[in-house]
Amino acid sequence: MAQLSRLVPSARGLLVFEAAARTGSFTAAAAEFNVSQPSASRSVAELEAAIGARLFERRARGLALTVDGSDLYAVVGDAVGRIAETIEAIQRRQHGTKPIVTLSMSSSFVAHWLLPRLGEFHAAFPQIDIRFDLIPGVLRGVPDNVDLATRIIADDDPNYHRWSFAPEIVFPVCSPAYLDARGKLDHRGDGAGHVFLWLSDHATHEWAREWGNVAHRNASKGVWHEFTDYSVILQAALNGDGIALGWLSVVSSSLVKGTLVPASDLVIRTGRHHSLIAPRSRPLNPIVAEVALWLRSNLARELEALDETFRPR
Repeated sequence: MAQLSRLVPSARGLLVFEAAARTGSFTAAAAEFNVSQPSASRSVAELEAAIGARLFERRARGLALTVDGSDLYAVVGDAVGRIAETIEAIQRRQHGTKPIVTLSMSSSFVAHWLLPRLGEFHAAFPQIDIRFDLIPGVLRGVPDNVDLATRIIADDDPNYHRWSFAPEIVFPVCSPAYLDARGKLDHRGDGAGHVFLWLSDHATHEWAREWGNVAHRNASKGVWHEFTDYSVILQAALNGDGIALGWLSVVSSSLVKGTLVPASDLVIRTGRHHSLIAPRSRPLNPIVAEVALWLRSNLARELEALDETFRPR
């Protein structure tokens, strides 16, 4: 430890770096440590200065690890995961607590899909406790210090156990009251009379071709509200405050209940798939596989209850 203390200004900097690399965001890393975003960014900048290398590329759409950053994260991420596992094992030995399964998921999926089923989940798995590692925005980076995560990865990625979860199907959604009051969205128009609820992590140019004129904010006559947390966006849409992009795997329950409805006839099938993944860097706990299968079967059953338009093909 004495040698490490000469190499880096503080162990905290390494922990903040690990969180930023795992989440792809200084904002998300700051939230984990209950500090401001500039404070988290400064901790990483001090670490970079001490090491003498850039660890991240700061881009408009978020953080990307450099080659040096990837090398460091491979070691730090694994070490942090193993430390956490060891501490939890010691606590279980000392206090007789149940094993903890850590899930890395979007805050929106947990709030709008999983929380309403938490009682059913507990009934299915009374022998474990759950820790949620929540991501407020885009799910960047693949964690290796959690037990189970939802991510989009290559089908042949050798680093993870993988269970297919849901196709990436995206479409605009709003509340029935909003639709009655303002009517369907015309993607060929200028968005006049509509309110758009947008996630800061989503670059509008990515959706411009599919969305048509309304995606061009400079020319839009609609009102745009921007958020850093997709879960809040969906809550605003449920409240009748505007139109949001809806990811099928997150809004399926709201569609079935009728609390959210399509805001137009547009349905974007990206051809990508969300997967449940578990790192192969450690032995797969059988209970983790059971949790993955429970999540997959419950979502599949719900997708079957949807209108044909939104069913997986």
